[in-house]
Amino acid sequence: MKTGILFDLDGTLLSTLEDLTDAVNYTMRYYHCPEHTIEAVKTFVGYGAENLIRYALPGKETDPPLQEALKTYQAYYATHSKIKTRPYDGILEALTEIGQAYPIGVVSNKPDIATKPLCKEYFGDGIFALGESESCPRKPAPDMLYQGMQALGVEKCIYVGDSEVDVQTAKNAGVPCLSVLWGFREREYLAQQGATHFCQHPKDLFACLKEMIENGQ
Repeated sequence: MKTGILFDLDGTLLSTLEDLTDAVNYTMRYYHCPEHTIEAVKTFVGYGAENLIRYALPGKETDPPLQEALKTYQAYYATHSKIKTRPYDGILEALTEIGQAYPIGVVSNKPDIATKPLCKEYFGDGIFALGESESCPRKPAPDMLYQGMQALGVEKCIYVGDSEVDVQTAKNAGVPCLSVLWGFREREYLAQQGATHFCQHPKDLFACLKEMIENGQ
């Protein structure tokens, strides 16, 4: 039975934190709210755009309505999502190697309207990409993984991600998770959240995945 490999996007394949921070801080400035450091924004990401803005707002009576601020953020990010964003070093080579052996795709809590263009820009038209939408709940709900496996034509997969959300999503879907250590979370924290398989560098991705598959994990 063929195994598919599904990847998270932000913090796993793409280094997006600088553009996300710039979009968050544009939104904060627009509504005269305090701005955030890149380290603070790193702790906000992983739970979808709506939660990102919810965490970024100061939580005062003077806050703008959440949905209004979210629309401001999304409008800015839609035209500024590729300013500083780039694939992590070695990711493109890793995806080529993995894609020659296994069906691959991307599922992300980033809105679908942002996920698909970014994947097309950096990984080409051939890769399956799915983001959050009204028809697909955000992780840690397992729906994205189920839809991804169906699209790849596989009945099992390994999910590759960088956060506790990815660990929980894989658990909810009943599939193994490979946690990467170049993204938004530290190894110790991921282990505390239940992560059991780790990859230190993109050049090691193929070997880590192959070992997990061969060991039936």
